Amino acid sequence: MLLPVYLYGAPLLRKKSEDISPDYPHLDQLLANLWETLYHADGVGLAAPQIGKNIRLFVVDTDCLSKSYPDGKGFKQAFINAHVLEEAGEEWVYEEGCLSIPKVHENVKRLPRVRLRYCDENFVAHDEWFDGIRARVIQHEYEHLEGQLFVDKLSPLRRQLLKSKLLKVSKGEVATSYRTKKEV
Repeated sequence: MLLPVYLYGAPLLRKKSEDISPDYPHLDQLLANLWETLYHADGVGLAAPQIGKNIRLFVVDTDCLSKSYPDGKGFKQAFINAHVLEEAGEEWVYEEGCLSIPKVHENVKRLPRVRLRYCDENFVAHDEWFDGIRARVIQHEYEHLEGQLFVDKLSPLRRQLLKSKLLKVSKGEVATSYRTKKEV
């Protein structure tokens, strides 16, 4: 089932998400809905807060980026109860966008490596390093679980220049090919 994506300004996008247990109700269906919504919106990642759920869950599929970033090839994964343990490397800049902030793309600095503790969709625990574009997408989605958005990483001046665009997004005054919701 296609789910609406909450837009910038929705209070839930600013709340820290909670861990879940293996008996979380209808988790398999929720994961299927996340994947379906992600692909319909032509995204590379989608976090549960973006569809109105305050839980530590996100999905990523970087295959569509593999032409420019070969390390993205075949990387499709669900992350449950993810927690960043450490980040490493020299910052690199990449133009990011977000399904919750449509039509806004900005250069964001991030470290190229991230170590994550998480469970997969079968609740098997992992402690793993991710690099390159995989790390970038994971960091972006992970920040949704922490109540943060990529625009928070921009300079105050850049955020000020985006103020009118962000206001329009928060009012739902932006056209998308996917369903959106203004507030929760």
